[in-house]
Amino acid sequence: MADTKDEKLSPVPDSAIQNSAGEITSDNDEHTPQINERALLRKLDGHLLPAVGLLYLLSFLDRSNVGNAKIEGLAEDINMSGNQYLTGLTVYFIGYVLFEIPCNIILKKTTPRIWLPTLTVAWGIVATLLGVVTNLGGFLTARFFLGVTESGLFPGVVYYFSMWYKRRERQYRISLFFSGAALAGAFGGILAYGIGHMRGVEGIATVLVAIASYWFIQNYPETATFVTEKERIFIRERLASDSDATLEEKFTWAAVAEALKDPKCWLYGLGFHSTSLPLYTFSLFLPSIIKNLGYSAALAQILTVPPYAFAFITTIATAIISERMGRRAPFIMGSALFAIIGYIILLTNTDPVGRPGVSYLGTFFAAGGIFPAVALVLSWPAINISGQTKRAVGNAMQISIGNLGAVLGTQLYRANDGPRYIVGHSFALGYLAATVIVAGVLWHVLKKENERRDGITEEVQAVGDLDDWRGDIDPRWRFQY
Repeated sequence: MADTKDEKLSPVPDSAIQNSAGEITSDNDEHTPQINERALLRKLDGHLLPAVGLLYLLSFLDRSNVGNAKIEGLAEDINMSGNQYLTGLTVYFIGYVLFEIPCNIILKKTTPRIWLPTLTVAWGIVATLLGVVTNLGGFLTARFFLGVTESGLFPGVVYYFSMWYKRRERQYRISLFFSGAALAGAFGGILAYGIGHMRGVEGIATVLVAIASYWFIQNYPETATFVTEKERIFIRERLASDSDATLEEKFTWAAVAEALKDPKCWLYGLGFHSTSLPLYTFSLFLPSIIKNLGYSAALAQILTVPPYAFAFITTIATAIISERMGRRAPFIMGSALFAIIGYIILLTNTDPVGRPGVSYLGTFFAAGGIFPAVALVLSWPAINISGQTKRAVGNAMQISIGNLGAVLGTQLYRANDGPRYIVGHSFALGYLAATVIVAGVLWHVLKKENERRDGITEEVQAVGDLDDWRGDIDPRWRFQY
């Protein structure tokens, strides 16, 4: 998990340069307090992860419960056709994509303690109103603004983690955070079964949690109230030895442009694009897929829970193994191939109603591969983009580009395509195959760039210190793949 090598009391250097392994090192430890690093990480995890993880669980629940509501009669309640329902799914992601980058720019200009709870209050109100809409216009409007208000959470939290954790520690935390999506799917099925018409219930809960979150969301290490002064100094020094988190970087439009001009930022976005289509088609249409196997609406709600529970397990397990091995690309590729098996099963079962267990097995493979692949893809920019503003914009770019895949995916599972859903399943399979290719390309690009920088003379690499840090274009920086 964390890159602590062993559990011992040892100071982190307080002046540093980047070494060939991608970390920044020095021998000046005179003023650094003695802190148990692993115990401190446990403390940080305990205060940070549950807080933002709860917000994301509510976010994913509010956006995806429309799939559960559909099989409980949402379309009939507001006289909506199947195509109009799909349009409602699409407009959510249009709002999401348009406001992703602006939201992270606002986060950089404000603070997490203000911005993240404010976003949560806003989407909670919209989700509550979505539960009481009575016509198509209200449904479409609410779905659009739900996308707008939820757009800043995930990239905002990814950036937030980068200001607390060292580079190799972020992937595991982001995966834990994203695993809330799998839990949301499982809770969504349980709630739908227990409540029946569940629309608006989570929205009210979201508003209540959001108001409380103004008190339990912390800002950055310099002002956090749950760390001691010695721990604050230690956090500052350990981050200074590894990344740009302790630098006083002001927002500039030049840094925004730098992210937009970096081909690697676009590749990270393409990586999420190729996984977001299967992620959201699975999340939005799983209740319908299972119901069309011949099950009642109530039983279909319950049967959505086990695949999501399996996805939660595979996401955490893959994150742990990937973190310990220090590699991302091979595990993204492997997870995508695992999910492809699921879609092959779904597509080749020519009698899904007669053999529902076969197709149901396919949903386990799909879920068990999609979620860990997405978690690892989303963690990549957080550990490889340096420059605080560039990283904030790069994270938002990734989600924006990625969710364009979700926009397409919302139109693929048409009502008359069941129970096999050949078009939707085929697109999901093809996109997962593209994930394998994109991850392989990024693996090659990042490895070659590290090798090029290794060839730069030691004199050039050793010039200056963090005061002249040039972000990820600095020859001392090493990318993780």
